[in-house]
Amino acid sequence: MARQYIRGTAPIPLVKHRLSLVLAALVWLAQPAAAQTQTRPLAPVAPPTEQSEIARLIQSKELIAALQRADAFLLKNPRDAQVRFLRGVILSEQGKAADAIGVFETLTQDFPELPEPYNNLAVLYASQGRYEPARVLLERAIEAQPGYITAHENLGDLHVALATQAYQKAGKLDPNNRTVQAKLTLAREIGTKLTAVK
Repeated sequence: MARQYIRGTAPIPLVKHRLSLVLAALVWLAQPAAAQTQTRPLAPVAPPTEQSEIARLIQSKELIAALQRADAFLLKNPRDAQVRFLRGVILSEQGKAADAIGVFETLTQDFPELPEPYNNLAVLYASQGRYEPARVLLERAIEAQPGYITAHENLGDLHVALATQAYQKAGKLDPNNRTVQAKLTLAREIGTKLTAVK
């Protein structure tokens, strides 16, 4: 599972880019080989979709080729949400956060019912220290799909980051406050332990 970390004193992991639909398709494509032990004949396997090929390229870290394929596909299919999403993932993986943010923002406007663009946009915002907009986006992801585990997990991680940030501010305002310092230490320890969980 890939992780992205919030920049700050104690990095807080945010789960990033669960390509569940695409990865499920890849797993499904692999099933016929395992299913050959069945006695009835199998239906012919459909060729891989462009979406699954782009996802495969992303998984194998062939990001330039993945982006080229996504761009070529989107010239003919500009409304394809899945490939647009994958394009955002590619840009994010290439370190082009501003471009990835643009892709995910447009997806949230064009497809407000999809939780994944909200989640990925929140991860990018959090990596820039923009915690409050990230929180709002994660809540929108959960509103769009209440069972979206990744968004719940990221929201929990974000709350720890927000707590750390608040305790740091309180500590600067009152450096002699032992309670605040103890809470800051605890929040940092939790953040460190969350980072260690992979």
